[in-house]
Amino acid sequence: MSEQKKIATREAYGQALAALAVENNNIVVLDADLSKSTKTADFAAVAPERFFNAGIAEQNMTGVAAGLASAGKIPFISSFAVFAAGRAFEQIRNSIAYPCLNVKIAATHAGISVGEDGGSHQAIEDIALMRVLPNMTIISPADGPEALQAVQAAARHQGPVYLRLGRLGVAVIHDEHYQFCLGQGVLEQAGQDIVIFASGMMVGYTLEAAALLANEGITAAVANIHTIKPLDREFVLKQAAVCGAALTVEEHSIIGGLGSAIAETLLEGGCCVPFLRLGVNDQFGQSGSPAALIKHYGLDPANIARQAKAVVAKK
Repeated sequence: MSEQKKIATREAYGQALAALAVENNNIVVLDADLSKSTKTADFAAVAPERFFNAGIAEQNMTGVAAGLASAGKIPFISSFAVFAAGRAFEQIRNSIAYPCLNVKIAATHAGISVGEDGGSHQAIEDIALMRVLPNMTIISPADGPEALQAVQAAARHQGPVYLRLGRLGVAVIHDEHYQFCLGQGVLEQAGQDIVIFASGMMVGYTLEAAALLANEGITAAVANIHTIKPLDREFVLKQAAVCGAALTVEEHSIIGGLGSAIAETLLEGGCCVPFLRLGVNDQFGQSGSPAALIKHYGLDPANIARQAKAVVAKK
């Protein structure tokens, strides 16, 4: 993992859109007056005739996208996650998920790493909202290269997709040989003592935690669950069985997100191993620097390692 090279997944999203603008004339992009922040401005610079600023009207933007999809277009709609998933939930449910229309919801500024904008703008429940919707695919890429390929995969996929993207620059952990496969878990690092399932920017933090654990003689497998729905159940059960202990790490509420999905899978699959969910523990975010908030909510590498040791001790 490179400590020097960092890119926000929203930046990679903009780059991917700009490339798709040239490759596919059916792709259109709508934004809720945040194109510089969501990076959809990159698409607008290449294909202005296929870019639409809906204004601060996420619900209307979602309905327009549904209409465009029903006419054969492939709409990408963007806003901050708290608005894209929250304010427009009814329209996503009834106008996109229910008829299974080919709309891609690219929500940026997700999680507590939004930082100083505070709890009102830190979406920590968006995955839970999207998980409950039939027909919805949910992708939370770990770094820039994975986000780039995830956007391309979303464009190829037929049906609704929720892309969860971040504001903060994160370390690049994948090289040019990496291949993103929708719906397949990725074993970023093998281990035998515990498997740590992570998504989004927490994958990089978990790799750092695994290095700390290695210094204490504990080998941790790091599993990147970039596709939260549909979940790669076979992969999850296999890794948990191999390691005999499991931890989930997510920049989201522990209710309804990755941790819930893994817990349900382990229980239903009969894999009864020591297990813990690590994330935002049923509370809202608050204003602060991303680094301070990540540490405050226990998502820093040092605390991930401490929690992993506690789970291993229960074996």
